[in-house]
Amino acid sequence: MSATLGSIILQLEPGWDICLYERLDRAGMEASDSWNNAGTGHSALCELNYSPASADGSVEPTKAIKINEQFQVSRQFWSHMVVAGHIGAPRKFINPIPHMSFVWGDGPADYLRRRYEALKPQPLFETMEHTEDHATLSEWAPLVMGGRDPKQRVAASRVEGGTDIDFGSLTRELTEFMEKNDVDLNFGMEVTNVVRGSDGRWEVSVKDRATGEEATVRARFVFIGAGGGALHLLQRTGIPEGKGFGGFPVGGQFLRCGNEEVVDQHNAKVYGQASVGAPPMSVPHLDTRFVNGKRSLLFGPYAGFSTKFLKRGSLLDLPLSLRPSNLIPMLAVGKDNMDLAKYLITEVLKSRESKNEGLREYYPQADGHAWELITAGQRVQVIKKHPTKGGILQFGTEMITSSDGSIGALLGASPGASTAAPIMFEMLERCFPQQATAWQQKIKEMIPGYGVKLNENPQLAREILSETAKTLQL
Repeated sequence: MSATLGSIILQLEPGWDICLYERLDRAGMEASDSWNNAGTGHSALCELNYSPASADGSVEPTKAIKINEQFQVSRQFWSHMVVAGHIGAPRKFINPIPHMSFVWGDGPADYLRRRYEALKPQPLFETMEHTEDHATLSEWAPLVMGGRDPKQRVAASRVEGGTDIDFGSLTRELTEFMEKNDVDLNFGMEVTNVVRGSDGRWEVSVKDRATGEEATVRARFVFIGAGGGALHLLQRTGIPEGKGFGGFPVGGQFLRCGNEEVVDQHNAKVYGQASVGAPPMSVPHLDTRFVNGKRSLLFGPYAGFSTKFLKRGSLLDLPLSLRPSNLIPMLAVGKDNMDLAKYLITEVLKSRESKNEGLREYYPQADGHAWELITAGQRVQVIKKHPTKGGILQFGTEMITSSDGSIGALLGASPGASTAAPIMFEMLERCFPQQATAWQQKIKEMIPGYGVKLNENPQLAREILSETAKTLQL
């Protein structure tokens, strides 16, 4: 998020002074890192939690369309950065891969058919295919179908034009662009406090993690894009807009396969349905990944629990985030989400064999012991006040800005990185309304479809999808 925002501001206002502070020694090593997430270009093509069935069984496409629209803005931004020569070869960070939803059983298969019927007429989803034919599915995903009961009812929807994204590599490409253009990058520097000075500017306290040396940086505008670490810094600002927010950390693990004979048989991101009570980030999926130019296969995630807000964080992160203003929302969420607590306890206690059984549901002939168990990144789900419930667990991202636009922060998780560009453009609109008109032409150069709902403009949507596919070598 921070790398995206910095790259945008640098092009809109090249005369502004920009500083970036990162507590680790390299950019994109927490939630953005290659193996700390599934690398899915989240565009709602295969993720069923973005288009759930309502009480009457119908499927409402609105949320899926919104997320796809957001992803197209990011895709246009990345395309612009490649065309302008600001970042390198697109295959360093983005690769084409079909996105596929897969379910079994009568109820799930009926739902997937209704989902397909709701999304297929939408221009952004017009290339979606659907089948329950075992032979067709064996062509789409042979590992998923090999050894499966031929009498089992299965169903799948697929869009060939999906993507796999190495967000860690993308983050580093963006920060390298900033460094080449005199942005002040500071690694190994932990931000310890953010307070407003007497003159209205923000005073950002930073500490060199290697030497212990401390310094204060003064700024007219601050963006807190610290992933799970953003909540603590937001709380320290004291802005009223940040009060009442809490965070619930959820960890995860993946199984990773590097056996080329197995990897070469699978060419898709295959998403299933989440277990009852599971958070959206725990939707099981069997994914083709491209990291550092090498293909591999990923299955998971298996949810876990830690009180850390960052993978390289502190076990005190959760208790130290408690405030009088967020205690009631957090207690209310705890009371109303006992199924989530039960799910997490079950996941934490899972044996390796139980994890292997989960893999075999999606890859029946898998030898789970030949797969490596890796620890993924931490996610911090947003907890926010609610007028009647006391508090709710917010799945997704939450942007908080001060009333005067001098500071902004981003909390939350999926779809996260996939929608970084539109989120950061919205942040700029909120925080710099006085510059909005002057920036319009430049933004339009970056994002040809900016401000337009592509799903309501089919011809423009096809043109932009075609052009960005060409530029990004998709």
